[in-house]
Amino acid sequence: MGWGEVGKTRQVKARRRDSPLSREQGTIIKDWGGRLPIALVYPNSYYIGMSNLGIHAIYKLLNSYSDVVCERVFWSDKPVLSLESRRPLVDFAAIAFSISYELDYFNVVNILKGSGIPLYAGERNDRHPLVIAGGACITANPMPLAPFFDCLCIGEAEPIAPAVLSVLSQGIDNRNSVLEELAKLPGVYAPQYHSGTAVTRQWAQNLDDFMVSSTVLTPDTELGKLYLIEVERGCRWGCRFCLVSNAFCPIRYHSLENLLEQAKLGLKYRKRLGLVGPVVSDHPQIEELLSRLRGMGAGLSLSSLRVSPLSTGILNEMAKGGVRTITLAPEAGSQRLRQVIGKKISEDDILTVVTKVAEQGIRQLKLYFMIGLPSETDDDIEQIISLSIGCKDILDKGGVGSRLSINVAPFVPKAGTPFQWLPMADRAALNRRLTMLKKGLSPQGIKIKSESIAWSHVQGALARGDMKMAEVLAGMEEVSLAGWRKAIEKCRLDVNHYVFEKWDVNCDLPWENIDLGVSREHLIRELNRAMVI
Repeated sequence: MGWGEVGKTRQVKARRRDSPLSREQGTIIKDWGGRLPIALVYPNSYYIGMSNLGIHAIYKLLNSYSDVVCERVFWSDKPVLSLESRRPLVDFAAIAFSISYELDYFNVVNILKGSGIPLYAGERNDRHPLVIAGGACITANPMPLAPFFDCLCIGEAEPIAPAVLSVLSQGIDNRNSVLEELAKLPGVYAPQYHSGTAVTRQWAQNLDDFMVSSTVLTPDTELGKLYLIEVERGCRWGCRFCLVSNAFCPIRYHSLENLLEQAKLGLKYRKRLGLVGPVVSDHPQIEELLSRLRGMGAGLSLSSLRVSPLSTGILNEMAKGGVRTITLAPEAGSQRLRQVIGKKISEDDILTVVTKVAEQGIRQLKLYFMIGLPSETDDDIEQIISLSIGCKDILDKGGVGSRLSINVAPFVPKAGTPFQWLPMADRAALNRRLTMLKKGLSPQGIKIKSESIAWSHVQGALARGDMKMAEVLAGMEEVSLAGWRKAIEKCRLDVNHYVFEKWDVNCDLPWENIDLGVSREHLIRELNRAMVI
């Protein structure tokens, strides 16, 4: 069905009493007549998806075109329908997935299986929508999902979308010709029409050209009381495990004037503003920004802070803005291991910041650590324990009501980073180290939240996976560890190769056809520097 025909179908009334739409502000409802209909799919729940500022940005961007109607779709156990008009995916001309987490791959497959659209791109014809994907996971390594998609967008949506929409607006009655045209566009990887030349990641040069903030406001999400505003993209610190530091640069900031303009709009809807970015505290005018936002009467929440530099002024403005919890990410307990991973902070930096936090009357602190990092020993785990206890002692001296919690996640090697060649720690080692943390910290009244070790290994397999992973994903009968293992066995895939083996730096990587803008030589050099510490 061509998209001109879709526009003639009867639109189902969207605002049902039991729909999340009834509690939304800012929903974009368009008539389908004469417009290109695109389903924007976030392969997880509405509650999680509507906390993702990227979904807001793409929804707003696509609907800014007068000849496009974009509707949202989220994963659920019910029939998968668009939120705005309750249409099935087969009614759309194009289906655009935004994928930011490897374990959502299972939902991607189940959404396609339940949609009436062939799972594999090669089995579709002119009657089917084009199926497109983008997002952090796709940019880093699209290969495990590549057989399911007609094309994949490598990089940020803003510089890619205009050219893609121009091609799609010509109609999709001839799928092959459309895909051939899409394959020629910068940042577009069309697996069936790939020329063999690496696809170069695209990024927006001037963030002020794009107002990225909450488009739809709803109480039905974790961040429902906040109006979200993007502050910056990228990161300048170069941690060796981090995809953002290595493959989403250069760092770019929204200007102070742009952020204040967005805040003025946001305060019409919410009393608190959520400032979003990989390292919000790195904005060159962050103290002035926070002070002026407070002067506008705004409550504040910051998505990310770097331990050093983090000034008393920033913390003071945050405390005055109503912040009650500070989240920091030391990542490792020992100075040696922080040097290995490229985390350019010392224990003194961490304890100094915690002291500043306590002095501002902020009583709750969260710390993020990884276990299973390259060259990690039991001593590194003991130093997580001693560092955490030291932080709690400082908080406790500041007065009653203090609370420290730590989040622990296994290290997962990511494509496009210096650690992409390295294996994960096995289950026995990770379990033993997690037990050490619990025994050392729980009696001290420090709450520990940990990621599933088994599911982290699945994530690792997908993060370093190739097209063979698609067969496993397609063959899973249920989303469970048992279902994963059964599908792995059925496909006779050596999953240990992806999870537990160290790869030769000279070997061909599954994602060689993607150019993230960071040279192999640079990544090898950083890996070698890490391994001699």
